[in-house]
Amino acid sequence: MAETDKSEKITINIGLVDLGHIDLLVDEGFYANRTDFIRTAIRRQLETRAAAVDDTVARRTLTLGAQHLSRQDLEHLRNAGRTVQLRVLGLATIADDVTPELALATISAVEVLGAFRAPRAVKAALAPRTA
Repeated sequence: MAETDKSEKITINIGLVDLGHIDLLVDEGFYANRTDFIRTAIRRQLETRAAAVDDTVARRTLTLGAQHLSRQDLEHLRNAGRTVQLRVLGLATIADDVTPELALATISAVEVLGAFRAPRAVKAALAPRTA
């Protein structure tokens, strides 16, 4: 997976004084750019809450990282008469060749904290099952 596929672009609004502080730190060489500052700040905040995140991941039985469901995976589930709950903290993907009908027959619930990438029709079909 390409590095750009492992990240998601977000937009934030920040006060002008705070932005000025960030620019000052960048100008002084503490950070390479605004993005470097923001990523560092986010990582530090996540580190301070790591225990709470770990407890929640375990309690909610989330897959940590990435989970991919292929057409073959889902066909095996359907043939076995089973379903799966797609519960991911990170990146969840469903293969481009999965039909909405196959997804509905095999995916009972979707909870993704992070990014969910799937064919548009599959996402639409699963929307009522998505937390």
